[in-house]
Amino acid sequence: MQLIIFKDYNALSQQAADEIIAVVKRKPDAVLCLASGSTPLLTCELLVQKAKAEDIDFSSCTFIGLDEWVGIPPGNEGSCAFFFRKHVLKHLNFSPSRIHLFNALSENLLRECAAMDRVIFENGGIDLMLVGVGMNGHIGFNEPGISFDLYSHIARLDETTTEIGQKYFKEATRLHQGITLGLKHLMESKKVLLLANGNKKAGIMQKALEDEITNALPASIIRQHTNSMVMLDEEAAAMLV
Repeated sequence: MQLIIFKDYNALSQQAADEIIAVVKRKPDAVLCLASGSTPLLTCELLVQKAKAEDIDFSSCTFIGLDEWVGIPPGNEGSCAFFFRKHVLKHLNFSPSRIHLFNALSENLLRECAAMDRVIFENGGIDLMLVGVGMNGHIGFNEPGISFDLYSHIARLDETTTEIGQKYFKEATRLHQGITLGLKHLMESKKVLLLANGNKKAGIMQKALEDEITNALPASIIRQHTNSMVMLDEEAAAMLV
């Protein structure tokens, strides 16, 4: 694990976007897995800007969505699918056949998990995964207490996740389950970028990076990944020793 502390959120996001572009330049058919949400938002916007400026071709890349709220349709502005399409997919030339997002309305969510795992395995694994960290230390919807040994799975959402998740929706929305890549996918990814910014993330990042590595704090597993970059702004790094 490599820890990098940036002056601010903009500098952090600039570097994260550059890391993604570097992977695609090196491997035009890269498998990319991105998280949605407020932390990666600027990275996604800068990725689009830089890719257009440098004429980067994503048509041979495979795009994997990290997770999704179960029961939320893709047209809902709070869905992860809506985020990806608005901020990334409609701006870059990914082939539709190479875009893989969880169908959270499926009547068979286990089949959805198996299908996502199959896509990842058949394409040789994830080349770059970009994730954020929840206030409870989750990555994706890998909530506290989850096994480190799972691939894609359905997760019961922690109360902290359901409460904070409301910010993505225009009206009160029932959130109870998520469908997500597992931490085994994260550990098998060839490169991982873990981003955190702002004072509100300082406490959880201090615990994730300095306390015991445990599934009670899923983000702590990043310290066992041999090619990971933990990218924090100065505010999120404020409590580190």
